[in-house]
Amino acid sequence: MTFEVPPHDVHVWCAFCDEIRDEALLEAYERLLSADERERRSRFVFPRDRHRFLVTRALVRTVLSRYADVAPADWTFVADTHGRPEIAPRHARAAGLFFNVSHTPGLVVLGVGCGRPLGVDTEHVRSRQAPLGVAERFFAPAEAAALRALPEADQSRRFFEYWTVKESYAKARSLGLSLPLRDFAVQFIGDRGVALSVDGEVAGAASPWQLWQFSVAEDHLVAVCAGRTGPGQARLVLRRVVPMQAEEDLDARELRTSE
Repeated sequence: MTFEVPPHDVHVWCAFCDEIRDEALLEAYERLLSADERERRSRFVFPRDRHRFLVTRALVRTVLSRYADVAPADWTFVADTHGRPEIAPRHARAAGLFFNVSHTPGLVVLGVGCGRPLGVDTEHVRSRQAPLGVAERFFAPAEAAALRALPEADQSRRFFEYWTVKESYAKARSLGLSLPLRDFAVQFIGDRGVALSVDGEVAGAASPWQLWQFSVAEDHLVAVCAGRTGPGQARLVLRRVVPMQAEEDLDARELRTSE
């Protein structure tokens, strides 16, 4: 099945890498890698990290080939000024296609959009204790204060809720951690709302960015930030995939979305 990304859509593909263990399939993934990717993979000390890298690269290559007439093994990428990978200009058939990838233990997430910059971030909320000291030192004051006001038992998950949204926004702007985290704030509104506050003003519907946050398999938290291309809300399309083998709609619980 070939996909198009309508201007009002953002597509998110999720691969649960710990479930992908078929040796023949993994060998097929290896054949897709460029020489540079093979060399980068060899640098990882632990097998789990080499496996995650392999699944990630296979996911990126095979999914992008669903949107442009380029064979998975033929994609080439370049790094922007902040080191973020982009599709090389030589792929004229992929003009206007944006992607971003994130991974956490057990899950790789790939976002794809057309004509709109985007960022994705994911965290496994039970794989490690939240570094709450990071919030005190680097989050916006309003975020740190809101985090402190929560019961101690709720602070770890809320930290990751803040972190994933902030990271997705920084990545959508192609700045990553070069954008100081205290220069903007995430505000959770009621049970289902989320907004960005820049320079103390909540952007709301006037923001050039739209946000989503959802939970996958309870312990995986995912945030998506995408540039707006016009009036109205963009639609988020979620897919679960085993590259080169199977795909289906993803069962996820939406936690929040911006206006």
